[in-house]
Amino acid sequence: MLYGIVAAATALLLSALLTAVLRAPALRLGILDRRRRRPVPLSGGAAVALVTGLVAIAGDRAGAAPLGTGVVRLLTAAACVGVLGLAVDVWRLRWWVPLAGTAVAAALVVPYGETGAVAGVLAAGWIVAVTAAFRGMDHADGLAGAVGTVTAFGVAACAAAELMDGIAVPLSVLAAALAGFLLHNWHPARAALGAGGSLFTGFVIASAAVFVRAGQGTGAGAGVLFALTAVVCADAVLVVLARRLARWPLTRGRPDHLGHRLRRLGLAPRAVAVLPGAAALGGVLVGVAVHTGRMSGGAVWWVAAAAAVLVLALVRLPVTPVFRARQRSSSVSPQVTEQLRVRNG
Repeated sequence: MLYGIVAAATALLLSALLTAVLRAPALRLGILDRRRRRPVPLSGGAAVALVTGLVAIAGDRAGAAPLGTGVVRLLTAAACVGVLGLAVDVWRLRWWVPLAGTAVAAALVVPYGETGAVAGVLAAGWIVAVTAAFRGMDHADGLAGAVGTVTAFGVAACAAAELMDGIAVPLSVLAAALAGFLLHNWHPARAALGAGGSLFTGFVIASAAVFVRAGQGTGAGAGVLFALTAVVCADAVLVVLARRLARWPLTRGRPDHLGHRLRRLGLAPRAVAVLPGAAALGGVLVGVAVHTGRMSGGAVWWVAAAAAVLVLALVRLPVTPVFRARQRSSSVSPQVTEQLRVRNG
């Protein structure tokens, strides 16, 4: 318990420091995103991934929080997914490349001995879907960090309830690292996760949740997994449904995610992060309560109903097209504009 607190505090401070340190190299290398016509370096992802891995490995080597073979394999696979995401940030790889890499990594980490073959394949598919959906959350200041922090703490609580310290500690460290990153990600953001950080975070959270629920029943397990990631799942369903209704290609970017639509409703930029974060907290509390037996499995249906209402209420809200590079504000330097133009193809 004491070690977990120390590890989390260390991760928070290191992540905040490293995110700031990596901003300059990210700007020089042109690893940037655009938020409301301003360049944002993608230094947060590398900081979160590095801090999570280093603190978790340090605890394992010191014997304070042994990870176990399965968790080591999970973190190794997550690191590979994160590196692949970083390659996407740098070279703008085709959409199917990170998807295929995540699928391979997910297939290698699922505990088939506890889930069974069929449920294991379904779990691997769910990991891929949540990982990809979490990447889609990194489009608004503070949104991915807030939802990721809450969700990681929720999965850590479920693991702690099962006395699975090898999973609980790394998830707590990840949550604290995301909290440290959030210090630089609140509006106006000075850093973002990027594909590398968001894919790493989504993969760790989804895979760890599968580990925690493995062997506890497919139906009940699916309900808890959904409750823990309700906001991420709602955002993914919202995007897929809206693009199908608009006959827009699923793989072509469009400002139609949850954060975009909340902004269209007139919400302040920080409210766009706070409200989904609060909604994620509600889903996490239900998921943890159902997992620990404090609520019946039927409580998950209330979370599903709330998510469905949210999707149906926002799916018809008009969205605006993405600004092309030549339409960006003249306040951005020509060098940065050219870097963004090249990165966006």
